[in-house]
Amino acid sequence: MHSMKIEEICEDYGIPTVVADVLKRSGVTRLYPPQADAVRRGVLDGKNLVLAIPTASGKTLIAELCMLKSVLGSGGRCLYIVPLRALASEKYEEFKERYEPLGIKIGISTGDFDIADPRLARYDILVATSEKVDSLLRHRAKWLADVVSVVVLDEVHLINDPGRGPTLEILTARLRQVNPKLQVLALSATIKNADEIAEWLGAELVRNDWRPVPLRRGVFYNGTILFEGNGRRKVEVEGTDTLTALSLDTIRDGGQVLIFVNTRRSAQAVTIQASKHVRDLLKPDELEELKRVARTIEGALGEPTRTCKTLADCVKRGTAFHHAGLHHIQRKAVEDAFRGNLIKMICATPTLAAGINLPARRVIIRDYRRYVEPFGSTPIPVLEIQQMLGRSGRPKYDRFGEALLIAKSEEEVEVLFEEYISGEPERITSKLATEPALRTHVLACIASGYANNIRDVLGFMGYTFFAHQYDLRSVESLVERVLDFLEKEEMVKREKKLITATKFGELVSRLYIDPLSGVVLRDGLMGVSRKKPTDLALLHLVCHTPDMPKFYLGRKEDERFEMLTNEHAREFLVPIPEDPDEHEFFLAELKTAYMLRSWLEEVPEDLIHEEFGIGAGDIRRSVETAAWLIHAAHELSRLFKIKHAMTPLRKLGKRIRYGVKEELLDLVRLQGVGRVRARNLFKAGYRKLEDIKRSTERELASVPAIGSEMARSIKRQVEESLGQAPFPRGV
Repeated sequence: MHSMKIEEICEDYGIPTVVADVLKRSGVTRLYPPQADAVRRGVLDGKNLVLAIPTASGKTLIAELCMLKSVLGSGGRCLYIVPLRALASEKYEEFKERYEPLGIKIGISTGDFDIADPRLARYDILVATSEKVDSLLRHRAKWLADVVSVVVLDEVHLINDPGRGPTLEILTARLRQVNPKLQVLALSATIKNADEIAEWLGAELVRNDWRPVPLRRGVFYNGTILFEGNGRRKVEVEGTDTLTALSLDTIRDGGQVLIFVNTRRSAQAVTIQASKHVRDLLKPDELEELKRVARTIEGALGEPTRTCKTLADCVKRGTAFHHAGLHHIQRKAVEDAFRGNLIKMICATPTLAAGINLPARRVIIRDYRRYVEPFGSTPIPVLEIQQMLGRSGRPKYDRFGEALLIAKSEEEVEVLFEEYISGEPERITSKLATEPALRTHVLACIASGYANNIRDVLGFMGYTFFAHQYDLRSVESLVERVLDFLEKEEMVKREKKLITATKFGELVSRLYIDPLSGVVLRDGLMGVSRKKPTDLALLHLVCHTPDMPKFYLGRKEDERFEMLTNEHAREFLVPIPEDPDEHEFFLAELKTAYMLRSWLEEVPEDLIHEEFGIGAGDIRRSVETAAWLIHAAHELSRLFKIKHAMTPLRKLGKRIRYGVKEELLDLVRLQGVGRVRARNLFKAGYRKLEDIKRSTERELASVPAIGSEMARSIKRQVEESLGQAPFPRGV
């Protein structure tokens, strides 16, 4: 056992030898020290484990071995829970490629929250987001209690995140409550109080700073890198800016660079600047391959925006920017090209640091402060900075990794060393005891039948990390307040000690929306008279809910949206507030609703970007959330029999999904035909599927942005639809 070779581990723990062969083909021959430590602590004997080790130190392999032992040894089912959809896709692809040839069924679920798809139980390993697993628990998906043997909580330190943390905490508590035999593996960054999380989960703790690629951390100031432990190195900056110079220094030596800055605009500016110099270091075959990646990026939206073109130009020169404003196809193309060592430098906002596996030889953090509403410029937490720095060093490629912060003065050099290089990451604390989190999860607890009195609710709360960290009595009064709110809004009924959910409460919980959103939608829809509500009124109503992220007003926008408020005053389904702070929120809601209306009216994305200052990724996220809330509003209008709202909401839901006027709904149902191609077909006289059926492929191919391949696909789909079977669902 002392050598910890992978074939010996498989042999000792009854894992089929084919697993060792698969792992060896992917470069895994023996365990790293922290992995070996996890095995010694009994993780392969079924013990719970918290693994708190640096990025790229092999956390996932331990999870894989436990899952494979369970699946292949005893026919167990495993859940791999991640915080982000992008991370779910990455893990799914990785597991599928590696383990499906062994006959293991790998699944992924990140989608609809109001269905409990029983087919998910068929998968041996299911990769899912926290929200999806939480929604399955609300639907009492029986297989979670009956057949799941191993659950992996990836990035468990995100319990500290006020947005995602409560859901991750609640689902962990619920899974352990309904399935006491469950083995729990919590994978974490190196954090201050990993022992507290281990105590909460009744788990062994492996905490280790070992890394497969040694890390040299330091601060760059005035042309010199000052390393931890007194090492120093000069970097020639003459003729370029600091970030370009530090990038070229690494790229010339065969490395790649990740730069973190605090705004999207900065990320783009830094990338454009560096691209002028990086291109000269690329080989001809790399330049050819990068042209192909650039075409994918430019064609991702069907209508290339200015940002698409700028990114494509940078990619052709071996650099890229990466932020939440990009479309997910573009982000994936950039990530894949970086993993393939085609793109040599990425400049990103900190969103990239949240779990996407992209190591680089050198990581540079230019900004250690960021703007946070409503506090202004705030220092980034030590844990986040150290996670970014931890991306340094590419296993199998680099002998070392370099992680640098940039200082602008001698005093700042000292501060950066003290705070971030030598500083300890913050303690993780539960964020469950906030009213929005509690009202959502307390309602779910009652509506799903897990609790029917206050003692049950508090009993369940006893399983949470919050209860482990604090006295449970400190949350009792908050739970009472939440129950009062739910009772007042008629989501729950109390008869003596018994608490049950009403049909309204059950529906709100099943729709996976904040109960306050349910109240806002119900009250707004009740105001729909016999007169049909306008699109803007319905869009503003969903933007008025706490579930809809808002676009706040930029400089000089107040006047414009004030005028629009007056212009549409009679349409709104919620009162226009007089309080100045509430009024400012109202204007932000109106701006968000106007952006969604522009999308519905087929305004090109470039113009939406110009007018509202947002990117393709922002548009898609807003559209997705709005579509979900419109669906929720439709279901509520059905429950409360508000007939005048049902048809407008149903049509609006279809239109918002594609961003089209009603006349194009038939055409956009065709796979591969987005809003731009559909409008081109319509202009060319193809208004219905019957018109397409009567045309030839050659005629269709002559329509702008269609081409022969797309024409063939369209013809096939239409013939299948109108010829033999009903239209394929979801197409």
